[in-house]
Amino acid sequence: QVQLVESGGGLVQPGGSLRLSCAVSGSIFSGNTMAWYRQAPGKQRELVARITNGGNTNYADSVKGRFTISRDNAKNTVYLQMNNLKPEDTAVYYCNAVLGWSTARHSWGQGTQVTVSS
Repeated sequence: QVQLVESGGGLVQPGGSLRLSCAVSGSIFSGNTMAWYRQAPGKQRELVARITNGGNTNYADSVKGRFTISRDNAKNTVYLQMNNLKPEDTAVYYCNAVLGWSTARHSWGQGTQVTVSS
């Protein structure tokens, strides 16, 4: 069974940092490109960052220079380090394996809420 378990969200002030983690069942992690997505209230889910099995990364323009995606292939875990957070980063964050450039391959996990507010 596919499992995607996101954690690490919370309430943070503008300019603050958070590190998200996503534990992934091995069957979908190994060899696949992984990504973080987010969905803000009233908006469509969007790709935030993606990382190939070899470690190549891509970012949405809105988070370039502030967010860093990484993966630990031994732990089947994907991370998202988020620095200099802005109120517009407020959203539920999800991870998933990626098909093609940005299509999520599997059903979504529960996500983790990130709220940036003073």
